[in-house]
Amino acid sequence: MKHWQETTRIVDRILTVAESGIPAALGTVVHIEGSAYRRPGAKLLIEESGETLGGISGGCLEADVRDVAMQVLRAGRPRLRHYDTGSDEDTVWGLGLGCNGTVDVFVQPITTPDAIQTIEGLRGLLQGDAPFAVSTVIEGARGLGRMVSISGAGMDGSTGDGDLDRSVAATGKEIVEAGKSTGRRVDDHRFFFDVFLPPPWLLVFGAGDDAIPLVEIAAQVGFRPLVVDHRSGFLSVRRFPDAFRLLNARAHDDVATLPLGQHSYAVVMNHSLVHDREWVRHLLATEVRYVGLLGPRDRTEDILQQVDATNTDRVYGPVGLDLGADGPEQVALSVVSELLAVCSARQPRHLRDREGAIHAG
Repeated sequence: MKHWQETTRIVDRILTVAESGIPAALGTVVHIEGSAYRRPGAKLLIEESGETLGGISGGCLEADVRDVAMQVLRAGRPRLRHYDTGSDEDTVWGLGLGCNGTVDVFVQPITTPDAIQTIEGLRGLLQGDAPFAVSTVIEGARGLGRMVSISGAGMDGSTGDGDLDRSVAATGKEIVEAGKSTGRRVDDHRFFFDVFLPPPWLLVFGAGDDAIPLVEIAAQVGFRPLVVDHRSGFLSVRRFPDAFRLLNARAHDDVATLPLGQHSYAVVMNHSLVHDREWVRHLLATEVRYVGLLGPRDRTEDILQQVDATNTDRVYGPVGLDLGADGPEQVALSVVSELLAVCSARQPRHLRDREGAIHAG
């Protein structure tokens, strides 16, 4: 879910360093097996100075990828690096970390003219609100490192082979619909299809002081926070620097511009029974997937009774997981934890009780 925002930051930095004439390389996780800290699509930008942005592991792979990036920049040719994080230190590129997984990282020059053309198009797609994919040749006799984007508008760029372009476009469309970044062989090439799904909205109704850490943490984990309040004095960029949008409105106002679809989540926390009740009434008439209510259980039940709510499966009140939270920051962490669990359709539990890989479906 963080993929969209993380890539946006990296894309902005790539364009900045390219404009300054600073060479840089990009390392991308293109395949994992077993246990891995990051999923395919995670990125690390390495500038010629050694400065980095992003991350592809918990810190165990970055140093070597930085060294590989320097070699890639000198040679001007991409490299596919395979890491075995198991306990066998005799394995080629084995790290002996005991993590029992393998990670493939593709490292490519990213400030070349061809790459920058793709990156500029990628920035435009990231400013939109539609899913898309970027395919990169990671193995093959020709076109290594060449990138093209596949979106609803079609294919932008070319592999240099018309027949291959058509196959890549068809495969990319299928992979975008599946919604998961993955590698795929197309003809005699191996491609990595990096899928981007627009991050979900988090609508926060109430701009009090306790909403500030909620918006901050939600933005950090990948949500797009939108703060709504009828008190204009509470709505400021200074208070909510991480909010994608601030809206001065009441529930009975025209709020047609609010994203109230199935990919939106809402937390109602005005600390006003009247305002909370009317926002809940409005939200339950939409397709919003999650409606969280701050406050005790009795208050939530009163509100639901007053709005004649019937289907309340998507109502979470009191909002948040039972973490023993105390204070706005801990409550915000509790709420975001619950949001992540609902978003990923997971039943919250201790990871020690989970069988299999952490990131398995």
